[in-house]
Amino acid sequence: MTAFARRARASAGRMHPELSLVSYTLLGHLEERDGCRATDLAAHYALDKSTVSRQVSALERAGLVERRPDPDDQRVQVLHLTEAGRQILAQVTRRRRAAFRERLADWEEGDLVRFAAYLERYNARPDTGGDEGAG
Repeated sequence: MTAFARRARASAGRMHPELSLVSYTLLGHLEERDGCRATDLAAHYALDKSTVSRQVSALERAGLVERRPDPDDQRVQVLHLTEAGRQILAQVTRRRRAAFRERLADWEEGDLVRFAAYLERYNARPDTGGDEGAG
């Protein structure tokens, strides 16, 4: 798992020099949810609010994310992808998928099916709040 995480972090920089793995993940979440508050990002990923704030500020400066007032509560700011953010996310996603296809190209069908099932099982397990990422 450590090697997998290390490879994911390293590949993020190769996919787009300004987009860290955390940034890519946050952009993907914003796209999937069609926007959300920074506090929601922090809660979802169990990150400190200051960490998310720094990441969001960098994404805003890069023109990939913008804040908009919540239509239900004008005091709340909701983060949304800009068109540039959508384009960068799509570009990086295409590159990542191509890299996965290349890496798995010589795997047999049965191995791919089992691998996908194991990933689904791993991701379906609720987060226990432990230090699973260490190692």
